[in-house]
Parts: sequence; C-alpha cells; structure tokens
Amino acid sequence: MADTDPAAAAVPVRFKSNYAATRKIEPFYKGGRIQISRDGKFMFCPCGSKVNVVDVETGALLHSLQQVLVTGSRALLLRRWHWREPSCERTWRAVHTAPVATMAFDPTATLLATGGCDSTIKIWDMTKHYCTHNLKGSSGVVHLVEFHPDLSRLQLFSSCIDYKIRIWDLSSSKCLAVLEGHFSAVTSLAFADGNSLLSSGRDKICMVWDLETRQSKRTIPVYETVEAAVLLPEKGDFSQLGVKKQGLHFVTAGSKGMLRVWDVATAACVHSQAVPFVLQEEPSEHSLSQCQLVPARNEILTVSMEHNIVFYDAHSLQLRKQLTGYNEEVLDVKFLGPGDSHIVVATNSPQLKVFELATSHCQILYGHTETILALDVFRKGLMFVTCAKDRSMRVWRMGKAGRVTCVAQGLGHAHGVGAVACSRLKESFVVTSSQDCTIKIWNIPESLTSKAKAALISSPEPLHARVTERGHDKDINSVAVSPNDKLLATGSQDRLAKLWSCSDCSLLGVFSGHKRGIWCVQFSPVDQVLATSSADGTLKLWGLRDFSCLKTFEGHDASVLKIIFVSRGAQLLSSGSDGLLKLWTIKTNECVKTLDGHEDKIWGLHSNKKDDMVVTASSDSCITLWQDVTEIEEKEAQAKQEEQIMKEQELSNLLHEKRYLKALGLAISLDRPHTVLTVVKAILREPEGRRHLEENIARLRKDQKEAVLAFLVTWNTNSRNCHEAQAIMETLLKHEAPDSLLQFSGIKSASATSSG
Repeated sequence: MADTDPAAAAVPVRFKSNYAATRKIEPFYKGGRIQISRDGKFMFCPCGSKVNVVDVETGALLHSLQQVLVTGSRALLLRRWHWREPSCERTWRAVHTAPVATMAFDPTATLLATGGCDSTIKIWDMTKHYCTHNLKGSSGVVHLVEFHPDLSRLQLFSSCIDYKIRIWDLSSSKCLAVLEGHFSAVTSLAFADGNSLLSSGRDKICMVWDLETRQSKRTIPVYETVEAAVLLPEKGDFSQLGVKKQGLHFVTAGSKGMLRVWDVATAACVHSQAVPFVLQEEPSEHSLSQCQLVPARNEILTVSMEHNIVFYDAHSLQLRKQLTGYNEEVLDVKFLGPGDSHIVVATNSPQLKVFELATSHCQILYGHTETILALDVFRKGLMFVTCAKDRSMRVWRMGKAGRVTCVAQGLGHAHGVGAVACSRLKESFVVTSSQDCTIKIWNIPESLTSKAKAALISSPEPLHARVTERGHDKDINSVAVSPNDKLLATGSQDRLAKLWSCSDCSLLGVFSGHKRGIWCVQFSPVDQVLATSSADGTLKLWGLRDFSCLKTFEGHDASVLKIIFVSRGAQLLSSGSDGLLKLWTIKTNECVKTLDGHEDKIWGLHSNKKDDMVVTASSDSCITLWQDVTEIEEKEAQAKQEEQIMKEQELSNLLHEKRYLKALGLAISLDRPHTVLTVVKAILREPEGRRHLEENIARLRKDQKEAVLAFLVTWNTNSRNCHEAQAIMETLLKHEAPDSLLQFSGIKSASATSSG
C-alpha cells in the first residue's frame, strides 16, 4: 500500500453524521400515450395510476399544468385537473361500460372525444360538463379518435379493431363514410389540408385519402410496422431531409426504431435517419411506439419501447435532448466527468445511460449485446469500463462536449463478466472477473489515454488480457484495485476474499471468516486494510499484512451488497438488500446513521471526488443523490445553542428587572419546567405575589397555559413545589370558563394530580 500523504494527514478528519437525499431520479413514464403542451414546455406522461408533468428543458417532475388535462382510468372515471396545482378539478363518470382507450380534444379544447373498449364514442362539452353525443356503430375497441381541424365541418374521425376509418358528422351524430384499405390496426391520422388525410397502420403501409371523394389517392409501402406518421409543415427548409420540392412529405416511426421521410408524390423514402444500433426487421427494444411534431419547439418527439423519450430537430433529425422514462432494475452507478457532472448507469439492459445532472439529458450508449452487470470509472473521471453478460468488457471515453464513445473492447471470458475495477494511479490497466471463476488483467494502450490519439479512433480497439488466473471455486462477485496499483482483491460466492499481486496475478493471501458469499471488497484509501461485505449481513475489516480480521460490523438484517470508504477512510458506508444505507465509524464500531431511501436492493453505491455527495441505485428503478449535511446540521445546532444562551441571559435580566410576564413566556418557550418554576417562585416571593401571579397567568396565550399545565403535573408530585402548582391551578380555575378549560390538552391529568 502507498504511504499516507503527510499534508493530507495534517488536516483533521471531519466525521460524517448524516446524509440527506437531495434528488431522486425515479420513473416518470411506464407506457401509454404522452401528450405535449401547446407551448412545448411540458410533457404529460402516464406512469401507472398517475400522470407526471415533466419540464422538457430540465427533465424535472413538476406539478404545474399549462393547459387543460383530462385523464381516464380503468374505474370508468374521467378527471379534469387544475392547471396550477396537482388537484383534481372535477370527476365524472365516463358513461362507457368499459375503460376508455383513447381521447382527443378539438382545436378549441371545448369538446373532448373519448373512444371506449365498449365500441362507442362519447363527445363531452368541457364548458358545460355534459355528454353531447353518443356515437355507436364501431366494431370493437375504439383506439383512435381525431377531430377535423376545420371547426366548420364538425367532423370526427375514428378507427377501431376492424381496421376501418369512420367519419362522423357531429351535427347529425351519423356515420358519413367508412374508409377501407388497411389490413391491420390504424395507428395514426394526420390532416394535410382541408381535403387530405394521411393514415398509418401496422400493415406496413401509409395511405393518403381524398376527403371530398372519400377514396384512397395513394398507398405508400413503408416496409415496417408503423406506429405513427407525422406530416412535415409546408413552410420551412427541410432540404437536409431530402425534401427537394413542394408537396406532401411525412415522417414515419415504427418497428425499425428509426425515423424516415417519405415523398407522397413519388411514394419513395427520401431520407433515413442514422441510428447507433443494428437494424432489425422484427420489433425490438429499439422500436418506436410514438412520434409527434412539437411546432412550438420546432422538434419531433419519439418514444421507444424502452420508454426513452427523444427530441430531434425537425429540420435535420439531429438529436437535441433525450430523457429516460423508466430504468427497470438499476445494477450499478458511478459519478463521471472531471467535476462529477454526470452519472453513468447500468440498468437491466444492454444499453448504458449517461445522465447530465444539471439538465437530466441522457445519452444512451450502444455496444454490449446483453445486460451490463458492472462498471468502474478511472480517477480522472473521463474514462470508464463496463462489463456484461455478453462475456465482454468495453472501455468508454467522454469528450469535451460530454459525448461518450466506445474506444476499446476486450473478449476472452467464457461466461458473463460480473465485476470490473480500474487502476487507481494512472489509466494503465483494468481487472475483470467472471462467472467462469477467472480473473483477467487488461493493459490500456497509450493510444486510448491520449486525448489527441483517442479522438482519431473510429471503431473500438481490440484488447487482449495480459494475465488470466483462476481465482475462486464459485462466481466472483467483486474485484478491487489498491490505491497504489500494486494489489488487487477479489470476493466470491465461495465465502472467501483473496489478495493478489497486480504484476503477475500471483496469490498473496486468503481472507476467511464470512459465513456466506462475499458481495463486495474495497481497499482503504489510507490504511493497509481491506473491507468486505457479505450475504451474512456483516462487514469485516482485514489487515493486509497478516490477513487477520481486525473488526466486524453487525447491524444489517439482510445481505450487504456494497461498501465504500468515506471521511478519508475513517468511516464506511454500506448498502443492503433491504434498501437501507448505514454509516459506520471504524474507530468505535458504531453505526451512526441509518438512511432509508429505497424500497428494494441497493446495488449501486459511489462517492464523488469531494467526498460530500453519494449516489445510490436500486432494484426499485430509482437513483438517489445524497448530500453530506453534517456541517450544515452542526452549524444549525451551534446557532440553536447560541440562541438558547441568549434567551437564558435575557431571562436572567427579565427576572432581575421583575418583568415577570415576559420572563414567564420566555421560560415556557425554552421548554424548561424548572426555569418556569423558578419564575413562579420569584413572583410569589414578592409582597403581592399571589395577585401578580394571577395577572401574569391570566395574560398567557392558550398554548402557553397548556404548557404550564403539563409542567405542574410534575411539580405537584413534590411536596416542595406543590404550593406553586396549586396556586397556578387555582388561578386557571378562577379565570377560565369550564368549557374553555376542558379544551386544554392535559387538563385531565392535571386535575387528577391536583385532586390527589
């Protein structure tokens, strides 16, 4: 181990006593149709039984709504929500006999159409709050309704599971026409002008309809299941999207997971969006489920099957912003960037997510083909390493603009790679461990660490393991590198931790003592000590010289999944499968704080470089940022103590000046029964003490009188103080009406004590 820095040793260690959750990145979208406010500033995202309002710029969850919002539930109820606060303005029965499947407002937001699973469509007057139309004739679930943008026409368009489009005349409540042509579900309707309609379907075609003749003008094969088609505005420069001349053009989103631009006149695809993943013919996790034009932002919004919400520039389809609606199970998390400005997250997915903490913008990184299990970051914070079930490890680098790219890949393990650790001093090597029970050490070439050379890398460089060693008899759950890069430690399901030399991976010693599998190993940043955590619910500290157990920490009621050193190695922070965090002081073996911030296993735990913030990630899909509030709480306690001293000095002055009323009020506010008793005795010692006491007690507020009542219960049990207690009780009985006296809290116990 490296010797402790003398300068660092001179600075006294500030022990932590508490953390406070300052931010929680939690799921805000779990499927369903997302709506965008007309000003483009807010998204309304269904999430289970609630609707979340998300600020598009910051990605923050908000409560203020900027337009009328109506929701439909499986309880057959419609709710209209207040636009300034998360309160329900009105609730009414949907009249449908089955749940509402779709809804749409007319352009004025005064009429609302609801399509139900009972094959009917209802029209609601949102001003007068009644049902104006009940449209029958659809065959099966009505999953799509749209008003014609021309208000003078009073027409509604709908589609149901018979694949037909119906046109309804709202003035007569009759079906004017049925448009037939699709052979699968119709997924979207868009009006090009007053007389043209674009429809898309899961039958891999889009159709343009003439609303005068109510006939199909053109059928455009798009060769993928289409979930949405959006018409490009007539005005604007869309030359980057292959639009060379006037005419109808539209964008499709579907099973391939990419946006494509089509020319109606030629029925040809004029532009295909570049995507960072391999295209698949069949629906996959990359497939798009929604697509909308947001005119106010000049952007196109898409939603993927993985609940990723992406905003693209409408003129170039370049990515502008990306938000993640749902993370599933979060397996690991680390701070990233020179100033810990980002966090990198491994979820139950082959994709990696990098969140910018200031804006919630999320980069989704493609490369692994199976679930990513673990990750680690190099000391400078610009490079990090991931490992996955696909038996590979990958090295990633963050550029100046915050963009992350994969610069290297290593293959060689026979099973999924479950743990990874980076060198601490320099970006020189990586250690991985696998379910194949082996440890591999990979050298990082200089071409990856140099900024200039790394910028020229176009595809991931292949890495080859320098050393491979069979380390344990069962799965290796954790691996760690010492601060001086000379040692590495492993922890396994075989209940053993082992110490190895980094140079040749030779075994130096074995740590034996845990009763169940070891989940995590960590080197102390200052001492020659190794910390381990286990499924037996304990943490242990081991000496690196003789491999003996120095300390055991007991307190968790479940498996301890992760541990880190904080407070410059003087304290430990641990996370368990019960969703609890525990802060331990090593010197005293004491658990100084237990934090409850998650509802399931906490797999990810990491501290930032300043050691004043911690990030945790859990199976409950939430990521929580914790701030060290020890110093803040100490300052608050000191300020409170100073205020207490000032009040006591003021109380002494008031008693000296015989200002008994103010003294009595101040003593009560200090919540000190003995001080209040001292004031009462001082009053009674005066020549006309009884009268002064009556005057002062009578002028107290009700809450102050209740406090005195609680005090005199205790005084009355002591013969030396019972006279003062009886005097106050007599005063209250004399000056308070019986009804008001009965309203006092504690009057019954006070009366019982006095009568006794």
